[in-house]
Amino acid sequence: MPMTYRTAEALPTHIHAAAKAIRHGGTAMSRREFLSTASIFGASAATAYGMLGLPAPAQAQGMARMGGTARLHGILRTMKDPVTFDHITLANFARGWLEYLIAYNSDGTFTPVLLDGWEVNQDASQYRLMVRPGVTWNNGAPFTAADVAFNIARFCDGSIEGNALAPRFGALRDADTGRARAGAIEVVDDMTVVLNLSEPDIALVPNLAEYQSAIVHQGFDAAGMISNPIGTGPYIPTSYEVGVRGVLERNTKHTWWNEGNGAWLDRVEFIDYGEDPVAYLAAAESDEIDHVYALEGDFVNIFNALEGWRVSEAITSSTIVIRPNQATRVGDIQPYADARVRRALALAVDNQVILDLGQAGQGVVAENHHVAPVHPEYSPMPAPLTRDPEAAMALLDAAGMADFEHELISLDAGFTRDSADACAAQLRDAGIKVARVVLPSSSYWNDWNNFAFSATIWSHRPFAVQIFPVAYVSGAIWNETGVANADIDALVAEAVRTSDVEARRKIMADVQRIMQDEGVIIQPYWRSLYSSHKDRLKGADIHVSQVVDPRLIYWEA
Repeated sequence: MPMTYRTAEALPTHIHAAAKAIRHGGTAMSRREFLSTASIFGASAATAYGMLGLPAPAQAQGMARMGGTARLHGILRTMKDPVTFDHITLANFARGWLEYLIAYNSDGTFTPVLLDGWEVNQDASQYRLMVRPGVTWNNGAPFTAADVAFNIARFCDGSIEGNALAPRFGALRDADTGRARAGAIEVVDDMTVVLNLSEPDIALVPNLAEYQSAIVHQGFDAAGMISNPIGTGPYIPTSYEVGVRGVLERNTKHTWWNEGNGAWLDRVEFIDYGEDPVAYLAAAESDEIDHVYALEGDFVNIFNALEGWRVSEAITSSTIVIRPNQATRVGDIQPYADARVRRALALAVDNQVILDLGQAGQGVVAENHHVAPVHPEYSPMPAPLTRDPEAAMALLDAAGMADFEHELISLDAGFTRDSADACAAQLRDAGIKVARVVLPSSSYWNDWNNFAFSATIWSHRPFAVQIFPVAYVSGAIWNETGVANADIDALVAEAVRTSDVEARRKIMADVQRIMQDEGVIIQPYWRSLYSSHKDRLKGADIHVSQVVDPRLIYWEA
């Protein structure tokens, strides 16, 4: 089905300037950064690659066999309203019947799904969204611009408890009501929605592709997510047991709008073997599963050697953050409100050691600021981080905290436990008192953002300006560090408004420096991600955001 894209001539002048500079080697922008930016402004992948003088990559396509069952390893948490999803595996299951306006691809490009295309003005302050013709809900009703407007209004709605999208759509929201601003979402006709932003926002397209941005029916009720699964996708859930198994089956009562371009399987099972790789290795060896969602450490090589299986890898901005919470009280004090204490913890560890011991070296050393080399906004720091135990203890002495015992909390399995162990060992070697606490996921995630000192996993995002408004801006919904820094707030707000990549990079360079200077986080590494699946199972290679899309998976004939 043809889609509506902008021609190269219709793209903003700074896109053309960036393409020219890249072709002549005269810019810091990478090819990936350019592809993301060009597609955000409505270019197709073919156009974006063509502007760089490159052919668009061919889609690997085998002979798909209709039918069959795929058994996928996944962590099955309590299903809930998509805007409150806090783990990608929830979205992976729901993708069976809930689709997205836009898809984010591993090469950095964005492509329409339920949209036919979009147009963005020069400064990214107005977006025109064109609805894909012929899409229907699985109850037979047509999918229209009214549905798009309804969902974007939900994304903005701060009254939905736990809504992780609301902070990311600030340019559409009314600060007083916490909901969509009057006139911000304009339904032009049945197939067109115009978004009138109060200020430019370059991250709007990436945020529409976020895993929380699944499109639901106007009659949506979170309590009926499984029992009344109205969506535009080809599958329906027939069972879902937390921690055990979830099943999707082809919806035989409704013809999918994209019939013939996916949804080859009759049945998709998500099976929860927990987070211990020994368990899902045993399942793979006994032919109980066909796909493993995530691998790490020695298990990458073990699965690579498993007969009939293959491993795929993605270089990502996924990470682990070991962070003191500036706002949390321990007894009568807030031990991490003092920047000297936070800086001391960072000075006492070597991030390379945590990468080697916690992640088996499978990744890239990070710099304690949560802006990744794969992010368009990244700037190399002027000097590498160095471990200095003596300086760390001097800071703690000056803060009167040399005798304080820190309690470092983490999950009880995998790289999070191992990385926290490696951090704690180095802190102790520096003379800092540390107790370790490990918790099962059922306990950890109940209070993860309130722990005084803990290790947390963060998923890949295409842009750093998607992360900071929910993680490091004052009062942000996932602000687990308790940071409330007016300079960070102002710089992040400016960066989100800045469509030119080079200018945005300069702004975020200041944010990176403040994050380091204030000791907001210990962020030891960026993860290389791995998954594994049977050779004959196609469409299952790892996605940079760990998306597992049931519509794209099939057995090769």
